[in-house]
Amino acid sequence: MAYPQEYINYLVHFHGDRDYFECHEELEELWKQDPKEERKDHLVAFIQIAVALYHQRRGNFNGAYKMMSNAITIIEKKKEAVTHSGLHPAKLLTLLNDRLTDIENSVSYKSFNLPINDSKLVEVCKKKCESLGLEWGSIRPVEDVNIIDKHKRRDRSDVIAEREKQKILKTKKRDD
Repeated sequence: MAYPQEYINYLVHFHGDRDYFECHEELEELWKQDPKEERKDHLVAFIQIAVALYHQRRGNFNGAYKMMSNAITIIEKKKEAVTHSGLHPAKLLTLLNDRLTDIENSVSYKSFNLPINDSKLVEVCKKKCESLGLEWGSIRPVEDVNIIDKHKRRDRSDVIAEREKQKILKTKKRDD
């Protein structure tokens, strides 16, 4: 089965550099490619898993709990889509529920790997990791503040400019 490049990038970040902020960015781009009424809920769940781990690593257990709970709810309803994404839904739910318990008990972040069923997908991801100088599946703790606090360190000028542009367009529509 062919997987979108953004999804492969998500898995590479998830299992390579543990950059959950980039996981979110990659899948959000993929999710937004579909018209609003056709957007895939399971992608939202995958995004929420990454966001939950980002929050947990930073000690934001309330945010982590909310995101992980939402992800679990979606995955329970979208098991077939999860399977088509190359993941084992039952194993994934077990991992996520265990992590939710950790979050609930304010247990510090530790890495884990998603239960990927598709060996060809794993091979593609491993090759991409290798080309980027990343180690696939390493559970070593990430201590790079550029990853841990990425939301504080990124240039958002393009996002802010786009929001302003959309605001002006909305105002013009209302005035017409």
